[in-house]
Amino acid sequence: MQRQSGFTLIELMVTVAIIAILAAVALPSYTQFVIRGKLQEGTSNLLAMRTKMELFFQDNRTFVGACVAGTTASLPAGLKYFTITCPPASLTATTYLVQIDGLGGDLTGLTMTVDQANVRRTVTVPAGWTLPSTNCWTTRKSGQC
Repeated sequence: MQRQSGFTLIELMVTVAIIAILAAVALPSYTQFVIRGKLQEGTSNLLAMRTKMELFFQDNRTFVGACVAGTTASLPAGLKYFTITCPPASLTATTYLVQIDGLGGDLTGLTMTVDQANVRRTVTVPAGWTLPSTNCWTTRKSGQC
């Protein structure tokens, strides 16, 4: 009698179950890692705008007129995950506010700001996220900064 080689159905089912368990653990962690990477685009652009705003103030002794193309504090273009704005009412002689709003899927509803005093706030968060209890930019769904 010849012995057959191959895998039994039980062996295949155990292998599939192990892969499913690993995927169930790894996928949420990977998703959070990707979101944290996207957040870096927003926070780094907020910090860059803060520097530009200070340069604009040194040149003009006011924040009025900043965030306009052609100035030292022009808004960056071509961001993939965020839109960045300077709400017009926030630009006065001595104050400003720069704001980013998340675009698409997992960042929709996320708003973060920085002002002339370098106060960093997460104003709103997407559904399912926790708003941080302190003035900071959130880096995780749990509200951790």
